[in-house]
Amino acid sequence: AGTVVIGTVIDPVTPGAADEEPSATDNGVTVVVTAMKLSDSARTSLSDQLGADYIVLDMHAAPASADVLLVPPVSPQLIGNLRSAFPTARIVVTEIEDDELGVSYQGPVRRLLDAGAEMYLPPATVPQLAERLGQTLSHHRSHLLGGSPTPEIEPHRETPDSQR
Repeated sequence: AGTVVIGTVIDPVTPGAADEEPSATDNGVTVVVTAMKLSDSARTSLSDQLGADYIVLDMHAAPASADVLLVPPVSPQLIGNLRSAFPTARIVVTEIEDDELGVSYQGPVRRLLDAGAEMYLPPATVPQLAERLGQTLSHHRSHLLGGSPTPEIEPHRETPDSQR
């Protein structure tokens, strides 16, 4: 009886390279891994938008040496498990909403905005909060008077889904 071996085949670029996982520093490409179910078209679109210096892979097809791991809002325990699987990756928690590509990974921030909150400011010290809040409010006032909105934080806009 034969033995079944389960694993990933990596085509070696040079002799002996099969023993090492590919690295972004080896080829100048940043490996971005998604820990969320995305269609091939969504993953390709993300990769295209990032540019030629990036490749976007599903976590099940990615090397442990990946550079970035995109995850939806999940539990701290799952983040710990993902950290074990991708020990050197920068873990980025993100919410994605793209109707055109059929992607929806909403988390608590999106739910709060849908419930009526107008803005979200990321965690900060009190001095940072004061600076960000002041900038945001002055940009918001300037936008209302015909200026451009702040690129970092956009006010919540009503959508058909949020008017329930």
